[in-house]
Amino acid sequence: MDAAGPIVATPATAARGLVIIGAGLAGWTVVREYRKLNPSAPVTLVCADAGDFYAKPSLSNALAQKRMPEQLVSTPAAKMAQSLSLTLMVHTVVLAIDPSAQTIATNHGLLHYDQLVLATGAQAIRVPLGGDAADRVLSVNSLTDFAQFHARLVGADAGGSHVAIMGGGLIGCEFANDLVAVGHRVSVIDPSPGPLAALLPAEAGAQLQQALAALGVTWHWGVTVKAVHPMTAVAGVEHPSALTLELSNGQTLSADTVLSAIGVKANLALAQAAGLTCERGIVVDRALQTSERHIYALGDCAQYASAGNRTLPFVMPIMVAAKALATTLAGHRTELVFPPMPVGVKTPAMPIVVASAAPGTAGAWCKVEDGVWNFVGSAGAVHGFVLTGKQTSRRGEFTGLLKPA
Repeated sequence: MDAAGPIVATPATAARGLVIIGAGLAGWTVVREYRKLNPSAPVTLVCADAGDFYAKPSLSNALAQKRMPEQLVSTPAAKMAQSLSLTLMVHTVVLAIDPSAQTIATNHGLLHYDQLVLATGAQAIRVPLGGDAADRVLSVNSLTDFAQFHARLVGADAGGSHVAIMGGGLIGCEFANDLVAVGHRVSVIDPSPGPLAALLPAEAGAQLQQALAALGVTWHWGVTVKAVHPMTAVAGVEHPSALTLELSNGQTLSADTVLSAIGVKANLALAQAAGLTCERGIVVDRALQTSERHIYALGDCAQYASAGNRTLPFVMPIMVAAKALATTLAGHRTELVFPPMPVGVKTPAMPIVVASAAPGTAGAWCKVEDGVWNFVGSAGAVHGFVLTGKQTSRRGEFTGLLKPA
């Protein structure tokens, strides 16, 4: 079959049964969990890319591990499909969902479903930029994106190029650490007052900033990038790949590569066009059911009732949600209950574990000891914590102290 068309991995037809849109961690994990409960029911997985299984968090620390893009694939899509006995349709674009007819229109034909799972993920947020080189700003939100980013770095100065990162949040800081560890010069630009400002108490953020600065990361706080221009000749020498960043404070910054890492937003287009209720994500109830009876959602595209109507773009929520959803899909409605889920920040220069309090929780950060902060509510209950450095080994101890808001 043509490589650009669907791969049918089993003799089963793609008629009725369970259909999943999206072959990221959420989609594949639902299949794995569902197969434990129902080994033979027809399952079809539809994805717009190659569908290979890889760990998305590994994209931001692959350079220091000296892993090429192709080495990040842990299991090829065809092997996954064979082991899980499903029909796999790769490079297949879903054009529309008709909830009343329970059909999906794709560029390879019409599919019918009994149950549909939306695992469409999220896309990188891109802010409008001026300048003739704005289209050369990269984002890394998939393996394909990382391959392009990797190729850009390899094509730059062999002695270590200068990478400007737009965004000093979790992903921006992880990439900053990864890039500087392999010899690249790194500048981070962000309107916030410090790194991970939305997640950490100021003192913890200062520790991370100092640790990365010691490795050579340069910080530009309280500013944004307004425009990206091709660099003009300097001393008569052309710089065809170099860029000039125009900052909001009037300063300029030169770089070989610009990486936008300012966050992600849920992919909602299909769900919205199908009439599903959407806010920041696809709204799902505690059993992950959308506003349509036979359609469910999870992962980066979902807005969870079980999490205070939040989106949770992290690995652990996906694993917990997939297990609950698989049970529901197998005929036993299961309401999702999220346990405490601390997040490890992949910054080896200053390891961090953070458990955030739910948005709107009344309280304040209190320093317990060096490298330890608790988010304490008005009644003295601990609703979140941050651990840095060697204190990250106490993750389990502090997770046990957490109380729901």
